[in-house]
Amino acid sequence: MDPEFWHARWTANQIGFHQQTVNAHLQLHWHGLSLRPGSRVLVPLCGKSLDMIWLREQGHRVIGIEISPLAVSAFFSENSLPAQVREDAGYPVWSCDGIEIHCSDFFTLTTGQLGILDGCYDRAALIALPEDLRQRYADHLARLLPPDSRSLLVTMEYPQQEMNGPPFAVAALEVTRLFSTHFALQHLEAFDALAANPELATRGASQLVEHIWRLQRS
Repeated sequence: MDPEFWHARWTANQIGFHQQTVNAHLQLHWHGLSLRPGSRVLVPLCGKSLDMIWLREQGHRVIGIEISPLAVSAFFSENSLPAQVREDAGYPVWSCDGIEIHCSDFFTLTTGQLGILDGCYDRAALIALPEDLRQRYADHLARLLPPDSRSLLVTMEYPQQEMNGPPFAVAALEVTRLFSTHFALQHLEAFDALAANPELATRGASQLVEHIWRLQRS
């Protein structure tokens, strides 16, 4: 997905993927990862997600990655967080009160820039990527996360021919193929989510299942 696509979406405020409340799957399944307070949690392609506020409230330090400066600015202003901005390797890093967001391309970042991570939360990153970028994403995530780190992944499955992504359909078998080399996977839940996503039904999806996964870096 060309970065200009996302810049255009944010500029036009075409952000139907943004949730107005904290994700229910996050609240239900996160504590099952048993990450200690103070753990550093990566949120790739984070947008202005309120899930980052919730993760911070659980005592974690949140490390977001988002390519759109409009999204990053909106996150801090809409949540009344007085951000400090510093330059790091030619891109801005916004931070306040246990949350920092690297305004950069996920695929270019390294552990040297992000620091040691203890886990990851992905609700909107993998499903935002077309098929040809997903293995690259999984492999790069494995490079960023150390052994024994634990992550929560939320994916969507629907008949892809019914609707153009994003969000894209990512089948359970594909999740296994993408991540099983570097992660131990546990499928936690399959949730019928069409009623909760009427905008996707309007776009043509006749069925929609959200899958929730626990990943542990091997």
